[in-house]
Amino acid sequence: MKKYLIFLALAAAGIIACSANIANYTIKGSNAPKDGITVYLTDQLSKVAIDSAVVSGGSFTMKGKAEKDALLMLTVADAKFPLFNDGKPVQVDVAEGSLSGSELNTKLSECDRLNNEAYAEYNLIIEEMESFPPDATQEQQAEMMAKYFKGIKKYADFFVGMIEENNNSLLPVAFIEHLPSLVSAADNWNKAAGEDKLDEILAANPKIANHPYVLDLKQRMAATDARREQYAQRQKATVGEKYLDLELYAPDGKTHKLSEYVGRGKWILVDFWASWCGPCKAQIPDLIDIYKKYNTKGFDIVGYSLDSDKEAWVNAVNDLEMPWVQLSDKDKKASQATDVYSVSTIPDNLLIDPNGIIVARRLESKDLEAKLAEIFK
Repeated sequence: MKKYLIFLALAAAGIIACSANIANYTIKGSNAPKDGITVYLTDQLSKVAIDSAVVSGGSFTMKGKAEKDALLMLTVADAKFPLFNDGKPVQVDVAEGSLSGSELNTKLSECDRLNNEAYAEYNLIIEEMESFPPDATQEQQAEMMAKYFKGIKKYADFFVGMIEENNNSLLPVAFIEHLPSLVSAADNWNKAAGEDKLDEILAANPKIANHPYVLDLKQRMAATDARREQYAQRQKATVGEKYLDLELYAPDGKTHKLSEYVGRGKWILVDFWASWCGPCKAQIPDLIDIYKKYNTKGFDIVGYSLDSDKEAWVNAVNDLEMPWVQLSDKDKKASQATDVYSVSTIPDNLLIDPNGIIVARRLESKDLEAKLAEIFK
């Protein structure tokens, strides 16, 4: 009997301990766009809908329990409202796009609105890039890239500032997943810059660092880094080896083998790129200059596009006035670039000697220039 009572006491303690991590939520919405639609409440960690309600008379109510301080997302038609389950009632005006409740959730709603406005301003530059005139000169393209970097830096500065200003609360958890990539892109796609800023933010507030959503983010980032390291090791192994032949497609739909160009007495750069890759397009003017300088001396380039959209690929080739051979494996079920050459990120490239041996990989323009200057001195 005594052992049984001890067991009950321990079980009760466990229940109390578990319930301490659970909080009630009450969400009341008004001015929803249409009666009869279903509203969903999703846990952002599991990506699973934990509750739903049907709009009636423009209103809806949700009541339930969830992990305390869990990051949740309320979705009403096309509108989304992030919130933390801190146990305080929440009011949502869908038409106004506002959410109010605890000091934390009210502030989160305001920051989400400001972030959407800042992103919309930055996105105008993205749309301008996508509709850039096909006959733009290299000078105009350079101006566009400068405008892009100015725009993304402005948005990144706002984003980082918003997080740092609220780093004494849980609010950064709602935005922090996008921090590393945004900071990296604004720093000329410097991966380390994004990771360093993330570490700085997390070190300043252990409560943020230990939030389940952030712990999961760190695990996902570590898994991605591990995959990148595996690819990097496989990539390093290609240097010093003979190239592997591929069958690819030209813009006219005809098939060509890499062996038509490689191992035939010329130095060949196989350039992995795509029309949607900003860093790839940024280096094209330098590659064109290098091509013009060394092409008559025995150097050539074979472009290998990872585009899935043929029209975007062909338009980019024409817009950027790339004078070398262009191929793609878009009609293949799997990318040969990934399967054969372990291409995990672009830009990437292979410098192959006249005998078909890969002598260098992932050369930046300045390094390629230096290598060719040494070869053709």
